[in-house]
Amino acid sequence: MSANNYILDTRDHKFILKEWLDMDKVFGFEAYKDYYSKDDADTFIELVYKMCKDVIAPANGDCDEIGNKFVDGKVITPEATKKAYHTIVDAGLGPQFGDREAEGRMPMVLGSALGEMIINASPAISTLYGLSMGNGAVIASFASPELKERFLPKMFAGEWGGTMCITEAGAGSDVGNASTKAYPTDTPGLYKIKGGKMFITAGDHDICSNFIHLVLARIEGAREGTAGLSLFIVPKIWVNEDGSLGAPNDVNTVGIEHKMGMKGSPTCTLAFGEDNNCFGYLIGNPPDEKGKGEGMAQMFQMMNEERLGTGVLALGTSSAAYQQSLAYSKERVQSAKLTDMKGGGVRIIEHEDVRRMLMFQKSVVEACRAMIMKTYYYIDLMHDSADPAEKEFAEAMFHMTNPLCKAYTSDMAWQTICDAIQVYGGYGFIEEYPCAQYARDVKIFSIWEGTNYIQALDLCARKMTMKKGKVMMTFMKEIGKTLYILKSAPGFEDEVKIMDEAFAEYQAILGLFNGFMTSGKINMLGVFATRILHATAMVYAGSLILDQAALAAKTLAEIGEDHFDATYYKGKIASARFYIKNIVPQVFNIKRVMEIGDSTCVDIPEDCIR
Repeated sequence: MSANNYILDTRDHKFILKEWLDMDKVFGFEAYKDYYSKDDADTFIELVYKMCKDVIAPANGDCDEIGNKFVDGKVITPEATKKAYHTIVDAGLGPQFGDREAEGRMPMVLGSALGEMIINASPAISTLYGLSMGNGAVIASFASPELKERFLPKMFAGEWGGTMCITEAGAGSDVGNASTKAYPTDTPGLYKIKGGKMFITAGDHDICSNFIHLVLARIEGAREGTAGLSLFIVPKIWVNEDGSLGAPNDVNTVGIEHKMGMKGSPTCTLAFGEDNNCFGYLIGNPPDEKGKGEGMAQMFQMMNEERLGTGVLALGTSSAAYQQSLAYSKERVQSAKLTDMKGGGVRIIEHEDVRRMLMFQKSVVEACRAMIMKTYYYIDLMHDSADPAEKEFAEAMFHMTNPLCKAYTSDMAWQTICDAIQVYGGYGFIEEYPCAQYARDVKIFSIWEGTNYIQALDLCARKMTMKKGKVMMTFMKEIGKTLYILKSAPGFEDEVKIMDEAFAEYQAILGLFNGFMTSGKINMLGVFATRILHATAMVYAGSLILDQAALAAKTLAEIGEDHFDATYYKGKIASARFYIKNIVPQVFNIKRVMEIGDSTCVDIPEDCIR
């Protein structure tokens, strides 16, 4: 079994879309009611499954083994990658999702399920068009009608690629150190661009005929730091007013990174204006009288979308590893059972510790999937609901859950794939088997779009205090409401008790955190931010997966034990029990460590860390 062999059980996606989430509400919105119904989910999932199995998964091997080549300043992709890219775009599942005003567009929550399926087949290929969606959405939100007309049609059609150009050699997480400059010309809104950007995902390749870069740069005279940055549309090849291509725009690909994974996704170093002949259009207004630009606020729209998308990448890759290790465990015969040591060898799925590792993977994947798809559901409510109160509620929930989806999912994906490798034993360490590639591919997701520590700081320092704490209160009330309703779910008394205790401990964690802040121990934010994010995610994901289990138990009671779908519902119930009894209790330990107030990591002199 290799990573080219597509294995995915889509039953959980269908459960979420057709049974758990209120998709009748979403499909009843004006944007969708004349195009889709809940039952269409089956058709889309089945079509995408076939596409993944027949085209995308077979290309994944070439992504890793052949990878991208940098030849004479050009990025060359494998032929199988080109075919997969065009198959996805032709199916309407590529950058088209960035056009949120298009007639007949698909709800984002349904798109997230299909996106996970594609990522399961090949995470690298999905990045070749993924950033074009966010790039196009930024242009649609902030650019002039003329610029939208000039750039968006071919971007959303997949003919042109789009990027996000933020990182520089001296400005990674500290974006404000960016040194790329913009100089005004005699044409209003047109600037000369000079500088360099690195780590640009899908910044160049031979599939698209042009690339439209969104470049953060500082206009001459603007203030220092992130506040002084502005955002520019910088095409690789100049685009004339009628949309035709002109001359090269002095944007050069200097090289591509040699990476441990995601080798089918070109990570480029770009040089702008080496010959002093690179131009870009300012999005929005120039810096104000205080030198403050609009670039970071505009770019944050894209960054928020890409952070959630990175969570889906982590989910899809960890889901693939789980499915592969599960299939292997059902075939591999090794050793007698503990309960029958004189017996013959059995399939390793019959061994207790292998069961534990499989259930760890299954429960984490399903908990993260619930969290991510619920967040996309909130995005659909934010964008398409006609009820202002519903939109406000959904926006508050999105602000709180977005950093959880990105950071917790990508942190846990690394752990689950480690267990997938362990299930394989020695074969897991060999490249001919799939999980070695998944491990190499997945690690970048905890680093992309702001490292997970940045996500934790965002949660603790920004989201929890947003609108004077109103956003956080909405989030807490929603968890409390879910747990209160679940108290009446028969058969889950133990799980509800653990969740109630964990929720109380989580509130104590917030109290301890506030105590650190009010007593001037600001360094404790850095010490505990990641653990607070994990605690937040475990409590929230625990409430979601328990809610799913209660629904599964109710349905199981109605259909009976002999129904063909009974095994799925039993598995869903088991996932919730395992997650809540084995993973959620980590919240208790986090609270205990915070009570101790251990600051060893910051107290120890640097010279002693050796």
